[in-house]
Amino acid sequence: MASSLYGIVTFILTHSQLRRPQIPIFLCAFVTLLNDRLGETLLLPLLPYLPGRFTDSGTILGLLGGTYALAQFVVAPLIGALSDRFGRKPILTACVAGSVVGLGLFAITVWIDWNILPAAWIGIVPLILLFSARIIDGVSGGTASSATAVLADISTPESRAKAFGLIGVAFGLGFILGPYIGGRLAEINIALPGIAATAFAVANLLLVIYILPETHPPAARNSLPSKRQLNPITQLAQIFANPLVSRLCFAFFLFFMAFNGFTAVLVLYLKQAFSWTVGLAGLTFAVVGVIAMVVQGLLIGPLVKSFGEWRLTIAGVGFVIAGCLLLPMASQQNSISVVFTAVSVLALGTGLVVPCLRALVSRRLDNAGQGAVLGSLQGLQSLGTFLGAAAAGFAYDQIGPRSPFWLAILVLTGVVALVAGGPPASTSNTTIKQS
Repeated sequence: MASSLYGIVTFILTHSQLRRPQIPIFLCAFVTLLNDRLGETLLLPLLPYLPGRFTDSGTILGLLGGTYALAQFVVAPLIGALSDRFGRKPILTACVAGSVVGLGLFAITVWIDWNILPAAWIGIVPLILLFSARIIDGVSGGTASSATAVLADISTPESRAKAFGLIGVAFGLGFILGPYIGGRLAEINIALPGIAATAFAVANLLLVIYILPETHPPAARNSLPSKRQLNPITQLAQIFANPLVSRLCFAFFLFFMAFNGFTAVLVLYLKQAFSWTVGLAGLTFAVVGVIAMVVQGLLIGPLVKSFGEWRLTIAGVGFVIAGCLLLPMASQQNSISVVFTAVSVLALGTGLVVPCLRALVSRRLDNAGQGAVLGSLQGLQSLGTFLGAAAAGFAYDQIGPRSPFWLAILVLTGVVALVAGGPPASTSNTTIKQS
């Protein structure tokens, strides 16, 4: 697995004209980002198919997915500030270790035969443990923001969109491998996907410990901010107070609220509306993964040169809206063709929006404050995910199975309005001064 991942990263970097000595750093960042995705895609898509011990409630599934994001939101500013103060490696090591613990608890919970408990406890105890596992994994969920800060450390503002494209490749590969491997393993034993996710997290931890060098030198490190500044709400208020990035940051928040909202209940929708099997539902994620890898791994650089991040962001949101329009139109007779077309369009749009919108914000930042601000962006993503997943799950139960898609379209329309308010001013000499 490690050699194949190394080959993937080498291929991407060669085509992105990035320096070859940086490949080990990108490999560690890539595996960390992939671990972050696999922790989701190996496990959560299987929940609607787990017999007896869990729930088919959209509200519960939305909250379960959102709990991880909420815990991540609370600690994201602290993790970012700690990485700016003590360096990326020790913080990333601690975060991946926490991921091992959280995924391990998840795996144990699925593995135990809960029929030994009284009937009244069978549905309660596993859910408590699953929520606890997601909280632990979320509290240590600075893996993505810390890995993103590593990428920012070793890339120039001009090449940052390409570097952030690696996030999309990890996202895509996670969507390919996670549901496919998880589905295959679940056919053997329902606990195996959780065990596999934990094993990969352990491998990620060893890679970070023994291969990743420190990318944030002592001379560039900041002192720890005050407790007030580490408050996630205060962090977000500081970002939104700056008119140069407030519009883009709010668009970033709304995009993830919409996208992660309806995806939180998508598998449940496919199961209940069309009686899809876990294998067929997993194939939709594989399609998303392939397209995201192609767009963000190979095409994002040339596309940015030709059209710029601003235009690509608007076009990408348009594609996501189109995909959301298609999903409610599926019926029992045409569900396979319509759903696969929809997720293909969704993947294309997401592959454009995520690196371009993040790069538009990042290019306006001081290099010394990348960790803290990128941590705040991760906090925005996490808060949007929690609110979106909770709202989508509630709407699924109370309004109807198709309502999360219509709500997403409404929110995404707001994203278009925010981004299309005017192309950002030149960022070549514009930065946000960090306190």
